[in-house]
Amino acid sequence: MNYKRSKYFTTSNKRKIKYLFIKKKSQITIVFFHGLMSDMIGAKPTAIQKFCKKRKLNFLKFEYSGHGKSTGKFVEGNISKWTNDAKQLIKSKTKKDKNLIFIGSSMGSWIALNLFPFFYKKIKGFIGISSAPEFLEELMWKKFNKKIKKTIMNKKIYHLEHGGFTYPLTKQLILDGRKNKVLNNKINLKIPIVLFHGTNDEVVPVNFSRKIFKIFKKSKKKLVKIKNGDHSLSRKSDLKKICNELNQIIKDHSF
Repeated sequence: MNYKRSKYFTTSNKRKIKYLFIKKKSQITIVFFHGLMSDMIGAKPTAIQKFCKKRKLNFLKFEYSGHGKSTGKFVEGNISKWTNDAKQLIKSKTKKDKNLIFIGSSMGSWIALNLFPFFYKKIKGFIGISSAPEFLEELMWKKFNKKIKKTIMNKKIYHLEHGGFTYPLTKQLILDGRKNKVLNNKINLKIPIVLFHGTNDEVVPVNFSRKIFKIFKKSKKKLVKIKNGDHSLSRKSDLKKICNELNQIIKDHSF
């Protein structure tokens, strides 16, 4: 899946955000939020895009600043900035759309949850894939040894090697993460929440998905544990399950 039909949206801070918006005459818009150091051309957004195209649903995907083809440096980004990128773009492109379904992958779930108060009346469902809200503190900072913490605080950056990737973690990213806590939120929407988590996810434990359920007291909640699934959940069988649940949410809501 290439970038051919995608465009750029300029934020109020002059950041150029790469996005693709498929606009059909649909009453519903599916919005996909990718994960940390990911982009909008991976297996998950591609599969969901195909699903939406086939069913003539509006679909929006994008890349936060410092990710993919969007402008900006990754090391200057943080949860606040990436949330703001997403907020401005979604607001601009879905102004007339009354029904949104958010799909968040890993860190994308955190960004999506950050935006629930802003798009409160429009959100009709949420799907989380290997959701990682507040991961900077819980999965990184709290598990780092004194040496790593010292490096981050003094040198303001630490290059974390994990799973074949190098994550340049900055002091400002860690500190900003603390300003974006979502797990103590209370969201009283009566909407379907479906969370996917692989049993072999070595990046984010399944209890992170369970923590999200506590935010939504009145929602219809479903946890789908994928046997032998890793963090990416990008196998054909995984993608099929995700699209099936999305289809069910749409059917149940009878759009």
